[in-house]
Amino acid sequence: MTSAAISEETLLPYEWPGSYFIGEEEIDAVTKVLLARSPYRFYGHDLQHYADQVEDFYRERLGRKNAVLVNSGTGALSVAIAAADVGPGDEVLMPGYLWVACLSAVVRAGGIPRLVEIDDTFTMDPDDLERKISPRTKAVLLIHMSGACGNVEKITEICKRHNVLLIEDTAQANGASFHGKPLGSFGDMAIFSFQYNKNATAGEGGLVVSDSEDLGNRAWAYHDVGYTRNAKGRVDPGSPVQSWGQCTHMSEVSAAMLLQQVKKLELITGTMRRHNQQLYAGLGQIPGAKPRRILDPAGDSGPFVLITWPTAEICENIVNMTRAAGVRPGPDGIGNIRMTDWGMHIYYNNVSLLEKHGVNSAGRPWSDPLNEWAKDIDYHKGLLPQMDDLIERTCLITVSPQLTPELCDRIIEIYKDCAAKLGLS
Repeated sequence: MTSAAISEETLLPYEWPGSYFIGEEEIDAVTKVLLARSPYRFYGHDLQHYADQVEDFYRERLGRKNAVLVNSGTGALSVAIAAADVGPGDEVLMPGYLWVACLSAVVRAGGIPRLVEIDDTFTMDPDDLERKISPRTKAVLLIHMSGACGNVEKITEICKRHNVLLIEDTAQANGASFHGKPLGSFGDMAIFSFQYNKNATAGEGGLVVSDSEDLGNRAWAYHDVGYTRNAKGRVDPGSPVQSWGQCTHMSEVSAAMLLQQVKKLELITGTMRRHNQQLYAGLGQIPGAKPRRILDPAGDSGPFVLITWPTAEICENIVNMTRAAGVRPGPDGIGNIRMTDWGMHIYYNNVSLLEKHGVNSAGRPWSDPLNEWAKDIDYHKGLLPQMDDLIERTCLITVSPQLTPELCDRIIEIYKDCAAKLGLS
């Protein structure tokens, strides 16, 4: 392994995009809710209706009929999976490059996650999806990982042809688009996350959108106490859905902050996109360096740069050398890493999945008789050889809005110098 002396300078600002844009607008909005003594969404002394305004913003932005705010991206996934009626006997197809919440939402519902290859877009491989759809497939979870989409149109067509529900996970790609159409507007449903390290943040938060009246009512009921509400904000026992809810509401305090953040979404993503494109253009000139294939660079929301190298050894060495030269964030951030070190974003790093831990001592969903067909599914490394190879050879650089053209040039210079020392010239 090649090593170098550790530089004291750190060239990557922290990867928390929306946090850099928290200002007086957010402070004033949150203060307004507190002064009104009305932090609960549905009733209070003087409701400010911030949650309603955020939902209206996304309905208009995405051209969707239904939107419901929830308390987290994980909550959004759980609500969407419940609204899709996933349960024992069902499988949900998703790429192996994901986040643990994508798996847990399906497992908690009693369904079985089934993993699909990624291609060099680092999103779902449509050919492998086509091969793996079966009569048990209740839904496909298309995850727009690392800020941009893959072949979303082809995957949408496959799902329609097989009459399978398509759910977009847009947690890492808020503000992204494909040929001018916003991500989150392709699937039957879509979810968003507003967690601290997302493009726009409320600290925590999520959103579920759809067009179908049935899906919209079910999502609302599951995010609440199992019913819809009347015009006065009271639970309606005569609602079109009577079920068991999760009470994953977003508070008005969070919604107040979030509304100000989403108004800045184009500014945040546009800033990252410029740095992202500068880094890709420069790093892509290094012999042997292959930038992530992005089908619509103008639609990339910009928070990550992914570069694939000829071998796993070269990838490891160049990451170590460039980090030593300063291409890294401070001690509390993650940036410029091998993707094998990207934690539970990689399927085989999820121990509970590998060992098929149940949600309780009964071992379900793995022990459910309706899931007998899934007993031989193995999630260990090797399940997705195409993805495994890509992940071994790829590094990931976080792109903060706080980068500058000068910092980007310095990062490119360091990479080029280290690559030359490794014989890539």
